[in-house]
Amino acid sequence: MHFHRAHREMDMTRGPLLPQILLFSLPLMLSSILQLLFNAADVIVVGQFAEDGVAAQAAVGSTSALINMIVNLFLGLSIGANVVIARAFGANDYKGMSDAVHTAILASLISGVVLAVFGFFMSETFLIWMDTTEEALPLATLYMKIYFIGMPVNMLYNFGAAVLRAIGDTRRPLIYLTLAGIINVVLNLFFVIVFHMDVAGVALATITSQAVSAILVLICLCRSEGAIRVNLKRLHINRKQIVEIARIGLPAGIQGVFFSLSNVMIQSTVNSFGTIKVAGNTVSSNIEGFIYNAMNAVYQAAITFTSQNVGARMYARVRRVCLTCLMTVTAVGVLLGGVALLFKDFFMGIYNNNPEVIAAGETRLWIIATTYFTCGIMDVLCGALRGLGSTVLPMIVSLAGACAFRILWIWFVMPLDWSLDTLYISYPISWVLTASVHAICYVIRLRKFPVSAGNDALKSA
Repeated sequence: MHFHRAHREMDMTRGPLLPQILLFSLPLMLSSILQLLFNAADVIVVGQFAEDGVAAQAAVGSTSALINMIVNLFLGLSIGANVVIARAFGANDYKGMSDAVHTAILASLISGVVLAVFGFFMSETFLIWMDTTEEALPLATLYMKIYFIGMPVNMLYNFGAAVLRAIGDTRRPLIYLTLAGIINVVLNLFFVIVFHMDVAGVALATITSQAVSAILVLICLCRSEGAIRVNLKRLHINRKQIVEIARIGLPAGIQGVFFSLSNVMIQSTVNSFGTIKVAGNTVSSNIEGFIYNAMNAVYQAAITFTSQNVGARMYARVRRVCLTCLMTVTAVGVLLGGVALLFKDFFMGIYNNNPEVIAAGETRLWIIATTYFTCGIMDVLCGALRGLGSTVLPMIVSLAGACAFRILWIWFVMPLDWSLDTLYISYPISWVLTASVHAICYVIRLRKFPVSAGNDALKSA
């Protein structure tokens, strides 16, 4: 079977790095911001138009941490697929690339079915374990069950988008996500206002829009040129490829699960400070979400660019990829953090007009927004390590530095000064510590990729 490069593919192994990284990252940033806006629309619509807006809003809001915790393990596999496909692309190994694509698409569907069955039957049990209030429990359970029914299309979109990212195409996923998001908002309003379906309507709108984005990605892959072209009759699990995808992806997924667990614990500490402080924390963290997702796009770039160049044995360029991504993520974090602080009253007013809530939110925002770029640096170094093929080490460092450290901080430092300032300061300290260890690991790992073994000469096409 003959494969060739398609016109939408980005060869990350040659040419100026900064323009390429920006061209790759900007659509991803926009996709993430759109996703946040559409998620916010779910909460706003159900809060404004449901018969019991407060209970419905609580039901939708109380499920997000739990859903993330369950789904993150499998989303980690999409990172593994991205690395394996990008590396094969960089090495011009089109046969291996095609095998990895077909393996990833089938793995996404299998993962989705497993999650659908598990989530549907375990939703209520998990919500009870999380001490969900009796008032919110029936609605939250209904929302989660419907949400998990749509998990096969959710996984298909995420793995399909990872395949496109591996070849540098981040624009088409943005287009598909935009269309799906608009459909989500329209259906939200339609199901909730016209049919009075409340929480069920929001959940149904969500999985319908996810199905649209998944179908669009699948059609795109089936019609694509080159080695990412999907032939549904050739869907199979290639043993070598699935082992490599799991080797890289599972540690990333496990890391995501434990991050969610530590966030649940931190949230319970915030809850001890009362409703006003909790509301302020929520408002600030929502604003920070936009900064984080913008920086996360550069993290994705670090993974993909590093993977392609490792596959092409362009080891000198691998080093430049890391440095360029570090400079980019620092600029993004500082710029957006500054914008968030400059317009903090306006942004917070969108979520809540209570002066006490805004004051409580500002406490957190001042600490996080001024230092958030260090979180971006931490993530880029972690992504660069994953691109180099290091999997377990970045997971252990991240869990120790960002999760275990914060839990120990709550246990031993917080009692000395029980205040939110003391809690929030643990974030930048953990980011700097973790980034420092990641940097040391990256330098050590790079020694296995000597510059003399590869060069930056132009590859033959």
